[in-house]
Amino acid sequence: MSGTGELSGPTIAALRAAALDLREVADLLFATLAEDLGGTGDLTSMATVPAGAMLDVAWVTREAGTVAGLPVLSALVDLAVGRDRGLRLRVGDGDRVPAGTTLATLRAPARSVLALERTSLNLLGHLCGVATATRSWVDAVAGTGVGIRDTRKTMPLLRALQKYAVRCGGGLNHRAGLYDAVLIKDNHVAAAGGVGAALDAVHASLHGSATTIVQVEVDDLEQLDEALAHGAEQILLDNFGLPDLRAAVRRVRRDHPAVTLEASGGLTLDLAAAVAATGVDLLAVGALTHSVRNLDVGLDVVPRFAARSTVDRG
Repeated sequence: MSGTGELSGPTIAALRAAALDLREVADLLFATLAEDLGGTGDLTSMATVPAGAMLDVAWVTREAGTVAGLPVLSALVDLAVGRDRGLRLRVGDGDRVPAGTTLATLRAPARSVLALERTSLNLLGHLCGVATATRSWVDAVAGTGVGIRDTRKTMPLLRALQKYAVRCGGGLNHRAGLYDAVLIKDNHVAAAGGVGAALDAVHASLHGSATTIVQVEVDDLEQLDEALAHGAEQILLDNFGLPDLRAAVRRVRRDHPAVTLEASGGLTLDLAAAVAATGVDLLAVGALTHSVRNLDVGLDVVPRFAARSTVDRG
């Protein structure tokens, strides 16, 4: 590879606009490249590709979907090829595209292109898959005012990128980790001695802070009442059936209209509209990140690109 290990100005701007940490993205990309190249490099390309050969390639969708991950692709090219590279982004993250859409094109030394091929397809296909799945859920509840929110059920070290892809698909992010919000779950409730005891302990530990989000998970209507009695402001209704969801919404809207209700557990795309119709505010969907199918994206060698068709978005 001929990369300099530095990010270009346009890439830095794109990553910042995506609310992605520059160092975290660079470290991840260096690690994924090192996983492929090891200490010896690409043995196949070094044997078959002349050192000075150039290659024109395009990342192309094989199926329709929603785009996510182009700032990451730009960063990968910076690091693997160098800042003086010929990458052109042809669409934008969040765009819905049909099969056969060219996402980006690149002219670069052939060995460098082949060294980043698998890493680029793994990341781009996965992030587009997350965005596409999210868009399907968002479409399923369109017009209801209900938001689709992700969870911490993410791939290790890919959380920030996966949550960015959720945003590209029109979804919302839950907490980034254990450090930036409170979520009292069933095991916390068991350890504390009840929903009310857990909420009281959290409120005492925060010393009246209004900046930390506090959400509590409840398993039934009895726990819901307990949570409301102890000042819950966000409640996760876990594995409630449709009748209990409707009952919970009626109870909360009548006496505690400011409380946010989120449905979770066992949600499926075909039930999304029915769950949204109960009147909850949010649907928590772990499947957006923990078991999503990659969008099929390929890297094709193509003839030299016509200058007049080039659009540089970063």
